[in-house]
Amino acid sequence: MLAKHAVTFTVHTYAYDPDAQRTGLQAAEALGEHPSRVLKTLMAEVDGKPVCAIVPSDAEVSMKKLAAAFGGKSAQMMKPADAERLTGYKVGGISPFGQMRKVPVALETSALAHDLVFINGGQRGLQVRLSPHDAMAALDAVSAALIADA
Repeated sequence: MLAKHAVTFTVHTYAYDPDAQRTGLQAAEALGEHPSRVLKTLMAEVDGKPVCAIVPSDAEVSMKKLAAAFGGKSAQMMKPADAERLTGYKVGGISPFGQMRKVPVALETSALAHDLVFINGGQRGLQVRLSPHDAMAALDAVSAALIADA
């Protein structure tokens, strides 16, 4: 999908730990990157419709802000089995790129401050490094404040 959109990216692999409590943070540590540059892909539902949220691996998503980003009233995380069925990827390896079914995508605004970010490439232990602006364009994503207040 990225090549089809002429997006410049590099592929990075790491030793995926299936026992890690937070796979995004484990990926950041394994890659030697700050967690704010390693983004996690989360599948959720806004008013019952599937959406994708991309946020820094060290952040928590505000369901209220997620719903607002898509013009909805309420949001909740998608059940892992439903996320796998919808995307065609396994949890821990869900990528926003090349999902089986295209869904609306929102990218956390703070990620745009980085020249390059890491986003899951569709397998556990596989990340692609690219410009967050290129990722937004390829995904036809919106930029929104999605992070819960600390």
